Amino acid sequence: MPHVTAGPSAGEGAQRCEDEAMRSTRLALPLLAACVVLAACGGDGDKKATTTTTTTTTTAAGTTPAPAVAGDLAPLTGLAQPDAARRARVALVVKIDNAPKGRPQSGINQADVVIVEKVEGHITRLFTIFQTNDADPVGPVRSARSTDVALVTPLNRPLFAYAGTNATFQTLINNAPLVDLSPNKAGGDYKRRSDKPQTYNLYSSTTALFKRAAADAKAPPALFTYRGAADASAGDAAAGVHVEYQAGGRATKVDYAWDVGSGSWKRTQDGTPFNDEAGVQVAPKNVVVQFVTYKDTGQRDRSGAVVDEAQLVGTGDAWVFTNGKVTKGKWSKPTAEAVTAYTDAAGKPVGLTPGTTWVELPPPGAAQSK
Repeated sequence: MPHVTAGPSAGEGAQRCEDEAMRSTRLALPLLAACVVLAACGGDGDKKATTTTTTTTTTAAGTTPAPAVAGDLAPLTGLAQPDAARRARVALVVKIDNAPKGRPQSGINQADVVIVEKVEGHITRLFTIFQTNDADPVGPVRSARSTDVALVTPLNRPLFAYAGTNATFQTLINNAPLVDLSPNKAGGDYKRRSDKPQTYNLYSSTTALFKRAAADAKAPPALFTYRGAADASAGDAAAGVHVEYQAGGRATKVDYAWDVGSGSWKRTQDGTPFNDEAGVQVAPKNVVVQFVTYKDTGQRDRSGAVVDEAQLVGTGDAWVFTNGKVTKGKWSKPTAEAVTAYTDAAGKPVGLTPGTTWVELPPPGAAQSK
């Protein structure tokens, strides 16, 4: 059992932006369809890369209804959930580090949905959504980004656990459609581990964080349409997918390989199995590759790298990998409040296999289907 120390207090200024000095070159952060935005800090290093694919992102008008899920199913997985209280539980988002020094992580295999976002340079971070299961510990917990606003907005005011911001952006976070569970708000639920380096050693517990939900907190809507036995053969056969996040001649390289025995997509990163701290490889039932453009927020991390923001309101190309097959189509999110819709070439919703889903958000041209 790792050694832990008491969590940080409000006086630590939310981890002083996770101990990293972000300098602002301009404060005009791009807005996501009338939403407020977040920003923060951090980064680490890796390797090189190349790839292929295309997409365009344009702002659309109107709204998109959330997919319907039967009353006895968990909204984020489509799996049977007989516990009515658990089905009605609010969503909890935990921002988890994905830089080399932050791995292996804890809790990533317990999340219902994980969204991989590019933060700065070639480094990615995990936007993990919990509702069905719990994880103790969960982490390392890291700072928020402006990309997170469009991701949290459809989730019915989720609990939001993150570490690090500054006075300028704290006001923006306070106005966002989320319940702030940073160390400044829930310091007693965080611990520092002595077996991890500073900045990568802040952990929490979903059990503790869920206890902070208000009595009238609402469950999240379904984020995906789920397929039944009748349409399990939809799509084209696929062995997997390769995704890269590139910047400055370096890249984070991600691969998913279809595993017939487990009916899942086994994830590797930079050539090694992507295991959690318990040694279990990440292997979701579904992988969604959603091609998005990234915009310079005007912020820089301590190394001078651009802090990016994914443009998630609009439309673009999307590949949905499920049941050993891929369906290539489109994603659409007309407003920040709308749930992202994934449709095939005919404009029909793509059905996912009930279970966990990982969503990758690479830029256009940064993936190859196998």
